[in-house]
Amino acid sequence: MLLRLPPETAHDIGIKGLQLGLGPSDRREQSPVLTVERFGLKFANPLGVAAGFDKNGVVVDQLAASGFGFVEVGTVTFQPQLGNPKPRLFRLPQDKALVNRLGFNNDGAAVVAERLAKGQHRCVVGVNIGKDKEVPNEDAVENYLAAFELVYPVADYIAVNVSSPNTPGLRDLQEADQLGTLLSALQQYDRVLRSDKPREGVVQDHPKPLLVKIAPDLSTDEILSIVDICLQNKIAGIIATNTTVSRAGLRTSDVEKLGSGGVSGSPLRTRSNEVISMIYRHSKGNLPVIGVGGVFTGEDAFDKIASGASLVQAYTGFIYGGPAFPSEITVGLAQLLEAKGFNSLTDAVGSATSI
Repeated sequence: MLLRLPPETAHDIGIKGLQLGLGPSDRREQSPVLTVERFGLKFANPLGVAAGFDKNGVVVDQLAASGFGFVEVGTVTFQPQLGNPKPRLFRLPQDKALVNRLGFNNDGAAVVAERLAKGQHRCVVGVNIGKDKEVPNEDAVENYLAAFELVYPVADYIAVNVSSPNTPGLRDLQEADQLGTLLSALQQYDRVLRSDKPREGVVQDHPKPLLVKIAPDLSTDEILSIVDICLQNKIAGIIATNTTVSRAGLRTSDVEKLGSGGVSGSPLRTRSNEVISMIYRHSKGNLPVIGVGGVFTGEDAFDKIASGASLVQAYTGFIYGGPAFPSEITVGLAQLLEAKGFNSLTDAVGSATSI
């Protein structure tokens, strides 16, 4: 029924339904083969909700109850934003894809942080932060730091979004010098916040896991440069990948008439896996990867893990798959791991990628 409504209307109704307790509840005990620990956090299963679904942190507990192992809230900006003009979200059912140019519509970091602080979360919760649209790139570091400080106490990990195609100039922050400066500043501020914990109410005595979300449209050299920068700055991991601006190979006719925006879903699957393999190989498996893009089945999730991902996320697959999606993925993945002779998910990470 929801798929018959305009995409953003359907999304808003779905969020409201989850808030009202109308969503699924998967109370089955998770297979121990799915348990994974990365960057100091323990995940009951490796399937997460990608940033963009619960932008404002309003249904974290409901998503956990439906079977997801973690939820990434956001993208959140320092100031609240309305986002781009509507319509700004489109379905491509022939391609099992979405096109979005939402533009970081969110309630702002202060409101989202206050909301998350009130929850009793049943899973790992990440917060994805981005740059305010009106802030020029030369002021981006201060803008990210402001959002970082607000969400710091309530996030199990923080993801830095420098790869959305829907904020003008944002992807320029993936350039080596700018990215290195940004990540270094965030890591330094992490130390400040930890040392000032009585005032801030922060109980963390070790670095907050900081991850970077990158675009699929980068060249190999650019990706390898980002991996080097992440290793140099002791970044906890990379999220690969965001949406693509490419329209190559799409079956949907007249897709160009929809205008700008990033494509997610099945068309991203192969490229996402390629990028995951590059990161895993270049870092010699020392930089954990969260794989995103085209996860619709347990086999899709396994392919990302075999490529080098330790965790996976979904958004578009969840939209098309409906309420049963998380349990279908986790059950299917557990069966695949056991059938292939892996005693744990960790054993399968990078199994199809040589270092």
